[in-house]
Amino acid sequence: MNVRRALVRLWPVPVALVLWEVGTRAADNPFFPPPTTIAVRMRELWLTGPPGRLWLSDAALDNFPPSLARLFAGWILAGVVGVVFGVLLGRSVVLARFVDPLVHFGRAVPPPMLLPLLIPLMSIGTPMQLTTIVFGVVWPVLLNTVEGARYVDRQHVETARVFGFSRRQRLWRVILPSATPKIFAGLRLSLSLALILMVVSELVGSTNGIGFQLRDAERAFDPPGLWGSLVVLGLLGYVLNLAFFTAERRVLSWHRAAKQTT
Repeated sequence: MNVRRALVRLWPVPVALVLWEVGTRAADNPFFPPPTTIAVRMRELWLTGPPGRLWLSDAALDNFPPSLARLFAGWILAGVVGVVFGVLLGRSVVLARFVDPLVHFGRAVPPPMLLPLLIPLMSIGTPMQLTTIVFGVVWPVLLNTVEGARYVDRQHVETARVFGFSRRQRLWRVILPSATPKIFAGLRLSLSLALILMVVSELVGSTNGIGFQLRDAERAFDPPGLWGSLVVLGLLGYVLNLAFFTAERRVLSWHRAAKQTT
């Protein structure tokens, strides 16, 4: 049943690939190679290594791990900062009153526009790239956490006070569990943004990474390699979203069960 369901959901993929192949071969445009040409180029670039390394080439090992490390480091750091400050702002009306203008100003600044400032300050390298990712992806987590922590059911908080819960116990047993669905919504959105900003930061200031390879293919006039990098980014985004969705369903299973019983 699961196999049949997967086939029903994925049937547009081969159809799109066939149409893409036919269309690009008919157009005969060097800037839009057919999928078969892209696949051959992807294999040449990244899958020509020994079996002991899962056939990964030196180029794949030199570029994929640094990109993934920047992506997850920036996303995790932004998640921690966003949750901590989001809970503080969500539970303190006075603090939120002072900080809200700064938050809305910061989230309105496009992260790529910071690169001309960050490169002279930090020079080209990992700190500059992580700063770009963190600044761009912290806002969805922060704002969703603020909303989740601010609108916790008052009856739950009052019940915890009646039972003598300390502030720390109320935080871990009442506020954070109530805000978790909103926090996960922010983390899901920020993960997609982290992938985008990882590529942007590597296009401007990097000597390795998927974004660096994409720029290198463009400079070398290698359209199949350029499209291959785009395909890798698309697949990476799909896999990350699927993995996060699976983890979210398991972590929030109690939330769905509680909603069904109410």
